[in-house]
Amino acid sequence: MLRSFLIYLSKAPWARRLVTRWKIAWLVASRFVAGETADDAIRVIRELNAKGICATLDHLGESVTDAEEARRATGEIIEILEEIHRTDVQSGVSIKPSQIGLALDPALFEENLRNILQKAKELNNFVRIDMEDTPYTDVTLATFQKLRQEGFNGQVGIVIQAYLYRSAKDIRQLMETGAPVRLCKGAYKEPADRAFPKKADVDANFDVLSEMLISGSLLAGKPLISACGCFPPIPAIASHDEKRIEHAKTYAQQVGLPKDAIEFQMLNGIRRDLQEQLVAEGYPVRVYVPYGTEWYPYFMRRLAERPANLWFFISNYFKH
Repeated sequence: MLRSFLIYLSKAPWARRLVTRWKIAWLVASRFVAGETADDAIRVIRELNAKGICATLDHLGESVTDAEEARRATGEIIEILEEIHRTDVQSGVSIKPSQIGLALDPALFEENLRNILQKAKELNNFVRIDMEDTPYTDVTLATFQKLRQEGFNGQVGIVIQAYLYRSAKDIRQLMETGAPVRLCKGAYKEPADRAFPKKADVDANFDVLSEMLISGSLLAGKPLISACGCFPPIPAIASHDEKRIEHAKTYAQQVGLPKDAIEFQMLNGIRRDLQEQLVAEGYPVRVYVPYGTEWYPYFMRRLAERPANLWFFISNYFKH
């Protein structure tokens, strides 16, 4: 109930206007968000790289309202790729389909994504397409596969959400072509006929899907993370849940997948101790580093994901 309410608030204009006026909201959000500028994000990535951690950089924004806004967002993502190349940090980029026009026109989304991938190919970098709520799942996957077949297979990866019933089928299809997949639990409100309503069921499915990705990597020849840190291996296990991480590690060891052929991904500002522990154990770790002025929806979804984040926000609110 609380999670659903917070996800609702993440999309409610009245709640955005209210919360973004509170100074404490940004103080707490800055735990997760690198800042409002690309310079802020690059600074955070340099700090991560110094600890042996790679990054994926995300200019926050979603659900643009017209084609010009979508093209402007596309241009900003291309500029981010150029900035990563200029500063030589170990980072790729992540993008939301609705940020570059999917909610307006699938053809516009495809055009903008193709332009982004062309720049990534020129600069030898990698783009991860985030997965949003289920009205966009089919077209996101179809466009991803289409552009991989056009010659961008080395430049692009996808996200699959473990709380969806359909995800096992999607991963089986993706593993047929050795596609890089970031596996996360999922952070949107979905009806019970599309997603597991109980956390225990999501956790169990997450473990099954992790095994599928690891087995898929074996079949694809165990591709490793690139030396530059930009290109991840096939399985990217995105979780702060130590039980999920341990399950993936154990299964990978059992089937003989090398440590540098599986990557663990976490969010900026969460479980820094676990990030550094995994690096010390020899595993690639990548941190999702968001930045930008459109931080409110991202912030609210982080509160929805973990009650500890919400209580941290509330306790700090009453201290100010």
